[in-house]
Amino acid sequence: MEQSTTNATTSEASDQVKRGLKTRHVSMIALGGCIGTGLFVASGSAISTAGPGGALVAYVAMGLMVYFLMTSLGEMATNMPISGSFAAYSAKYVDPALGFAMGWNYWFNWAITVAVDISTAALVMKFWLPGIPGWIWSLIALVIIFVINALSVQAFGETEFWMSLIKVVTIFVFLAVGLMTIVGIMGGHATGLENFTYKKAPFVGGFPAILSVFVVAGFSFQGTELVGITAGESKDPAHSVPKAINQVFWRIILFYILAIFVIAAVLPYTSPDLLGSSASDVAISPFTLVFQRAGLAAAAGVMNAVILTSVLSAANSGMYASTRMLYSLSKEGYAPKLFERTGKNGIPYPALFATTIVAALTFISSIAGPQIYLWLVAASGLTGFIAWFGIALSHFRFRRAFMKQGHKLSELSYHAKWFPIGPILALILCVAVIVGQDPQSFFSGHWEQVLVTYISVPLVLVLYLGYKFKKHTKLIPLDQVDVSPVHKDGTLKESSTKD
Repeated sequence: MEQSTTNATTSEASDQVKRGLKTRHVSMIALGGCIGTGLFVASGSAISTAGPGGALVAYVAMGLMVYFLMTSLGEMATNMPISGSFAAYSAKYVDPALGFAMGWNYWFNWAITVAVDISTAALVMKFWLPGIPGWIWSLIALVIIFVINALSVQAFGETEFWMSLIKVVTIFVFLAVGLMTIVGIMGGHATGLENFTYKKAPFVGGFPAILSVFVVAGFSFQGTELVGITAGESKDPAHSVPKAINQVFWRIILFYILAIFVIAAVLPYTSPDLLGSSASDVAISPFTLVFQRAGLAAAAGVMNAVILTSVLSAANSGMYASTRMLYSLSKEGYAPKLFERTGKNGIPYPALFATTIVAALTFISSIAGPQIYLWLVAASGLTGFIAWFGIALSHFRFRRAFMKQGHKLSELSYHAKWFPIGPILALILCVAVIVGQDPQSFFSGHWEQVLVTYISVPLVLVLYLGYKFKKHTKLIPLDQVDVSPVHKDGTLKESSTKD
C-alpha cells in the first residue's frame, strides 16, 4: 500500500500540471474570456450594421448559444477535469481522429492569436508613444506574457483575475454613466430611447445584417471555453467549474446586452464613428464616445488603458490555452512526447517554448512577409467556431452514451439542464456562423476570398481525415464510450477549497 502511494505521488509529480487555480481564478478566467476588444471596440460596428434592435437580437442569440455550450462543457469538465479539455472529449466520446483534429486546430488558433494580440498591443501603445517602433512594444508584451506563464499556474490565475477585474469595473462604471446619460443626469440632453426609433432603427438591413452581426458576436464571445482548459488545474473543479459556468449567462446579459443597449441608446446607429471602430483608434471606441457624450474628457486615455489590459489578457490566456493544449496532445499521443514534460512547478515548458516560438515567428512574418501573416491569421479565423462545434458534438454523444449505459443524471456532479436542445441548437448555430462568414464572395465567384475566409474548414478536415485513414479510427459506438469520471481513478483529489 505504501509503495503504491509512493508510486502515485511520484507519477503525479512527474510530467503533471499542478492544480493551483482557485475558484475565484476560474470564475474570473471565464469572465475575462467573455470580455475583450469585441465588446470594447467591435460592438460599435455591430450597431452601425444592423441597428440597435438587430445588434441586440444577434448578441442575445449568440449569448444563448454560448450559454448552452458552456453548460455542455461544464458537464464534461466536471466529469473529466483535465488539461486539453474538449479535444480529449472529442477523442473519448466521438472519434480519436476528431480529438486529434480539434486539439491541433485549437492550439494553432491560440498560437496565432497571441501574435495578433501582441501586434494589437503595439497599435494601442501608439496612442501614448507614437514615436517608438511598434515591434518593441510587441516584443515587450510577448516577454511579459511568457514570464507570467513560465512562473506558475497561480501566477497566470492571479494575473487574469486582476486584469479581468479591471474590465469588470470598467463595464460597471460604463453602465452607470450610460444610464445616467440616457435619463439626462449626465451629458445635458436626455437621449431616452429616441435612437431606437431613429430613421430605420431599430432593425437596419434586415436578416442579412443580423446574420453578419451574429458572426461578429461570435468572435466577441470566443474565449469563454477557456474554463474547460482550466479544469485540469483547478483545485476543486467539481465546485469551481459549475460556479463559473452558471454565471456565464448572467454575465452575458449584464456585460454585453446592457452595454449594447446603452451604446445604442446614447449614439445613433448612423454615427460614422461607429463604423470605424478599431483597436488602433481608441478615440472612436463606442465606450469612449459614450463617456465623452457624458462629459468625461479624459475617457480616451482611460479606455486606451482598459483596451491594452484587455489585449494583454487575451494574449495571456491564449498562451496558457495553447500551451496546455499542446501538453494534452502530447499526453494523448497526438504530439511528440517531449511536450508532455513539465517542470517542478507543473509548467509544461517545452510546450510553452514551442508556442512562444510559433507566436514570435508569426509576428515576425507580419513585418517580413505580410502576405504569409495574413494567410496564417485567415487560417485561424474559424477555428474557434470549429472548437465550439466539437464541444457540442462531444457533449451530445457523452450524454447519450452515459444514459444508454444505464447511468443516472444524479451521478454527475453537474449536468446541462437543456439537453438535447442545447447542444443541438449550438451545433446548428455554429454551422450557420461558419457558413455565414462570407456568402457574398461564394455566390459572386470570388474564389480567392472564399479560400481566405473558409480555409480553416479544409485544414481541419485534412487533419481529421489524415489521422482517420492513417490510424483507421472509427466512430465509437455509444455502448463502448468510456464515460467513467477521472476523479474515481485516484488522480484527482477532491477538495473543498474555496476562495
